[in-house]
Amino acid sequence: MQSTVIGGAMLPHAPQFFTLPDTEDKAVVAKVREVAADIGQRLRALKPDLWIIFSNDHVEQFFHTTCPPFTIHVGGEATGEFAGRKFHWQVPSEIAFELVRQLYRQNFDPAFSSTAKIDYAIGIPLTHIGHTDPVLPIYVNAYLPPQPTMERCYQFGQAVARTVTQMGLRTVILASGGMSHFPGTDRYSNPELNWDRSLLDKLAAGNLKSLIGFDEAELDETGNIELRCWACAAGALGERKPDVVSMDPSWHHDYASLGWIDAKVGEHAAHYPSIKPELVELTAALHALAHDAEKRTQYVADAPAFADQFKLPPDQREALIKLDMPAIVKMGAHPLVPFLAQMQIQRLRK
Repeated sequence: MQSTVIGGAMLPHAPQFFTLPDTEDKAVVAKVREVAADIGQRLRALKPDLWIIFSNDHVEQFFHTTCPPFTIHVGGEATGEFAGRKFHWQVPSEIAFELVRQLYRQNFDPAFSSTAKIDYAIGIPLTHIGHTDPVLPIYVNAYLPPQPTMERCYQFGQAVARTVTQMGLRTVILASGGMSHFPGTDRYSNPELNWDRSLLDKLAAGNLKSLIGFDEAELDETGNIELRCWACAAGALGERKPDVVSMDPSWHHDYASLGWIDAKVGEHAAHYPSIKPELVELTAALHALAHDAEKRTQYVADAPAFADQFKLPPDQREALIKLDMPAIVKMGAHPLVPFLAQMQIQRLRK
């Protein structure tokens, strides 16, 4: 079934975007806002049925008393405030409850809350993209060990995508957080920009699954523990190239923004494809040349007569007679079969 996840974004949420201290480069902040606004406008043009945002909680409410790996907001509304700004978004409760039910049936056990607050991690990216109502927040434990693994986050995102697809909801997936930063530590002024660039190159190429290769030690060492939210979104989006990639580092934080607007999941053109039904006869002929000495002898003696043993359309018959490997591969044949056939025929002719 084709996924109904039609687009998404991964966006930063630094509190300095709203507090704007003198130490903040205003031009960088303006650039981040412009990129997010553009992504938001293009995502709204897709007219989705549902917006989901994965975000960490900054140890404000899921911390000392209870800290589930994933928490789904099921209340009718989500509110909060930061730096003099008040946040308020409607939450689609019926969809949220059904998401919880379906995730339970897929062997995930998310917590759910009717009263969870929205902090700047959700409020900033939603404000930047200009999103109004409704939105379904999903909180991910990024800051308090032990956190969910990147692989589990990716699988959780996949399960969310399966569920909204089964529900027939055209969905936009957002992730808040990242990239490297070390708030509250002595490494605050040293984001790991080289590490970030290396990862962004992979994501820009559509290799979103590369996120699952990082363990908790590497995420912590590079200031990228919030990428767990990205891994959830990556699982939901699947392997597709982003349409927008922007890396805008500050002295303390690497602001990175990615946007997926094209609804299609990328299709990889494999070097070694499956056997096409229309190429079964040609494949049988080539396989005979590769593995049957008697058939090779027949071919070398009279290639047209050998080809006539098989029900082939004219273009395939001609390619077989000439053993035209480029033409055969271009048709979509598995290249290893004509390669072995050609090698055996060349050896016999010598």
